[in-house]
Amino acid sequence: MTNVQYTLGWDETAMRFLTRRTLDSHGAFFVPYLAAGMHVLDCACGPGSITQGIARAVAPGAVTGIDMSASQIEMATARAQGEGIANAMFREASIYELPFPDASFDAVFSHALLEHLGEPVRAAKECLRVLKPGGVIGVATPDWDGFIVAPETPELVAAVRMYREAQDRNGGDTRTGRKLGTILRDAGFVAPRMQARYENYDPSRIIGEVISLQLQRDGHDRLAEVVREWQTDPEGLWAQAWVSCVARKPA
Repeated sequence: MTNVQYTLGWDETAMRFLTRRTLDSHGAFFVPYLAAGMHVLDCACGPGSITQGIARAVAPGAVTGIDMSASQIEMATARAQGEGIANAMFREASIYELPFPDASFDAVFSHALLEHLGEPVRAAKECLRVLKPGGVIGVATPDWDGFIVAPETPELVAAVRMYREAQDRNGGDTRTGRKLGTILRDAGFVAPRMQARYENYDPSRIIGEVISLQLQRDGHDRLAEVVREWQTDPEGLWAQAWVSCVARKPA
């Protein structure tokens, strides 16, 4: 996928982090817009844990999940087959060049993708193209300006800042959450509706393992150790601000 470098990566630690996400836990804002018989596109489906929930919600309709990583497509396919979900299909593809005709889907969903993109409006325009007139899009992404970490120390703050800088350096934007409505409107969608929620990581190691590993990859060994020490604190808090936005393609 052009202009994308996925900061989280696809190692075992990242997979533990991603597979815990479900439609109910991370896509609940979009559930009211799903109905039986719909055809849905899930962009950046990852291991397919949210996609499976979409498949169940729209049966006997279908969902197609795309991801830029072949390993994620293989994992998502195997997981769906293992769960006996026959109405979920997966293929390797770029959100910048969706391999589908115009007006192919009733709905498009994307979770935790736009913050990694250098050209989110371009991606949103491609989603608009494959939606049917009047179709709905739902996107969600964190906004790092809303994070709460405690107990707060200068080193822990520095660790969070270094992780943010890595994602921004990779071409993303850690403040994308607050921009979702503007992104979708600029792409041609109408009536964007935004909301926000907090995800509290319990136990703290769920997020601590991911952050510390990336810091270590970037050579920040001391800051990685700070995060590992923090995640053992029973009073530790990491609250992540998620922003979601739902909008329509003009009828």
